[in-house]
Amino acid sequence: MRIDLQRLLARLDRLARIGGTPSGGVTRLALTDEDRAARDLLRTWMEEAGLVVRIDDFGNMVGRREGTDPEALPVQLGSHCDSVPSGGAFDGTLGVLGALEVVQTVHDAGILTRRPLEVINWTNEEGARFQPPMLGSGAVSGRFDKSYVYARTDAEGRSFAAELERIGYLGREGNRPGPGVAYLELHIEQGPVLEAEGVPVGVVEGIVGITWCEVAVLGKASHAGTTPLPMRHDALLAASQLVERVQRLAREAGPPALGTVGRLQVEPNAVNVVPGRVTFSVDFRHPTSAGLDWLVAQFEAAAIQVAAETGTVVHVDRYWTSEPTPFDPQVVSTVERVVQRLGLPYRRLWSGAGHDAKYRQDICPTGMVFVRSRDGLSHCPQEYSAPEDIEAGVTVLLHTTLELANR
Repeated sequence: MRIDLQRLLARLDRLARIGGTPSGGVTRLALTDEDRAARDLLRTWMEEAGLVVRIDDFGNMVGRREGTDPEALPVQLGSHCDSVPSGGAFDGTLGVLGALEVVQTVHDAGILTRRPLEVINWTNEEGARFQPPMLGSGAVSGRFDKSYVYARTDAEGRSFAAELERIGYLGREGNRPGPGVAYLELHIEQGPVLEAEGVPVGVVEGIVGITWCEVAVLGKASHAGTTPLPMRHDALLAASQLVERVQRLAREAGPPALGTVGRLQVEPNAVNVVPGRVTFSVDFRHPTSAGLDWLVAQFEAAAIQVAAETGTVVHVDRYWTSEPTPFDPQVVSTVERVVQRLGLPYRRLWSGAGHDAKYRQDICPTGMVFVRSRDGLSHCPQEYSAPEDIEAGVTVLLHTTLELANR
């Protein structure tokens, strides 16, 4: 069986025009008029593919194709259609439209599967308008209370609940996606690993854990021309040593561990003043909770050492952690067998970014398929995956779905 690649590419192009920007990107924030237009079009396509569409109380869209066994749990496929500001045309959207193409290919061929097939468009995956991200999938999994989700507001004070009702996608609680025998999510890699290794697809083993720290370095502001070096309490000098230590620790932990300082503020930030206070962020990522704990513990030990050497005081506040999420071994193995059977070059890898699949793993066995990203770019207008790579990824999704649906 082969997918209709031209149909899929045409739909990707059509959806990219909704919220399209002059630079070639896409701005389609959750629960905006642009999101409503994309949902309306997606609903039309779902119905053309023979799916019965329902909407739940968080706006999650589910298109269902029945199987021959009415008691069987469904195979669920999904992702999201909302974007970040000036994002790309493939992030999330490829997963939804790729899932739709899989089910439409099965429908057009007249194939009956034992298990039902469901295509899901999750609400507010990006979190660009309503924080935190992945509200739709997180709410269904029980991570977020309904009252909490409904009370989220955007920068202009509009609530999630009010905007969901305004665009006409406030559905019923009874329409929520239930458990599945498996959940599969196709997504662009959003990174450079597959391209660097020359392979079109990746078999995703899980989503790494993430922990964020806020670091405050307290020194003593003083005159840059009159304070001798041995008498300084330079907060920026101490901070610079700790910034370097973040990446060094990630290297010591080994791949796929990562460490990043993405935000730094210097006070008083004057050219002729020894800095008296520096605050900066630390983002550590690791596939195990123990690995995250080790990274933070080593960084805290380094902070004590640097503070003593520089005559400063360092406070480290670990304020947020998203635990690692390994995917179901049987689903991952099924995806890998399909890739091997199709003769596609591939590699196993962990996702460094969050996806709805993280919360779906709380409900049912889950796996993901990555598609190669050109230059590893995402969340920007230059985001791109080649047609042949898209075809490879969606073909893997198709045959994995058929195997799971008839098992």
